[in-house]
Order: sequence, then C-alpha cells, then structure tokens
Amino acid sequence: MSDVWQPPYQLDERDVVDVTGKDAATYLQSQLSQDIRGLADGDQAWTFILEPTGKVDALARITRVDGEHFRMDTDPGFGESLAARLRQFMIRVAVELQVTAASRQPSSASEAQRIEAGWPRMGNEITAGTTIPAETGLTKLAVSFTKGCYPGQELVERMDSRGATAPRRLETVDVPAGATPGDPLVRDGAKIGVLTSVSGTRAIALVRRNA
Repeated sequence: MSDVWQPPYQLDERDVVDVTGKDAATYLQSQLSQDIRGLADGDQAWTFILEPTGKVDALARITRVDGEHFRMDTDPGFGESLAARLRQFMIRVAVELQVTAASRQPSSASEAQRIEAGWPRMGNEITAGTTIPAETGLTKLAVSFTKGCYPGQELVERMDSRGATAPRRLETVDVPAGATPGDPLVRDGAKIGVLTSVSGTRAIALVRRNA
C-alpha cells in the first residue's frame, strides 16, 4: 500500500491530526472506511470518516508514522471537525489527538489544478453530514470492501452490492466567465446541477444522475 494514488495536482498545506497511543491502530481501524492493517511505517492511504448514517464527515489521507502514531491530513479548516468526529467514539481507549492547522489557504494556481482534476474538497464538493461517498467518485480509492465493521458501512456496502449509482455525481465543466459556486448548471434550458468550485471558465459541478 506504499504506492498510494495521489491527486493529479500538488496538494497545498493541509490541516493535520496526529493520532497517537497504544490503541491508535485498533481504534482507527474501527472508525475508518479504509483498511489500515497493512500499512507499514511511512505508508499512506485515503479514507472517509463517516457518520453512522453513511454520510461523509471527512475525507482524509492517513500516514502510518510508526506503530503507535498515525498522521491524518485533510483540507484546511477541517482538522478540528475531523478530530471532533474521532473523539466521538473514544471511550476507554488509550488514544490522544493533536490538531495542527494549515497556516494558509490553497493558492489560486493549486485550486485551478484541483478543479481541472475534478478532485473534491471539503466544504465545496463534500458537505459534512450531507454528501454520500459514491457522489465523490472516490469510493474505490478510499473504501475497503473486505475489512470489518465501521460506522456508516451499511450504506456503502448496500450501494456497492446492488450496483447502485449515486443520485448525483461530480463533473468538471465549462462555465461562462463570472460564474460562482452555487450557480445552477443549466443545459438546454433545464437545471441539471449546481456549481461547487469555479476557476475562470472551468468548474466542478454536482450533476443529477439523469442529466
């Protein structure tokens, strides 16, 4: 798992949550959509952290620093909420969390590259408590379908076993100059989605399945 797939653009500085303690590995294994048992020191993987309903709380990259130390990074501004979600089920476990916030927001150049790549961002394409994993297009990357139980597993497994498609999907689209996030995406006079991120005349849109 050391050759983890990375987004096709340069990730800027991100919020970091360090997870340490003798129960860190077993606790994270019980909470994440990804199977981290095969991670060696230095290995990375992408994972969702879900609500019990199956909605996304966070998308993060996890690195195993050593046997009792994992580092999770997520989009700027969402480290504290990621840590809060991890604390939610921390009952009688030897685990400590430390949050380090990014010192700056992504550059405009990096944001343009992210949009061109169609890579979702927390707060834009991913709304905590609303987005389902299948809408992000990252299920195959951030979910293990062979690991044990974790919060939200039922919805993910049910959609996969039934071959169900999400009611909405992310698409990179051309837009008029001056478009902004929240604008409707209109084709042939009908609204088929909504813009979530915009850079110039390129945008990511959340598009209805039947569009």
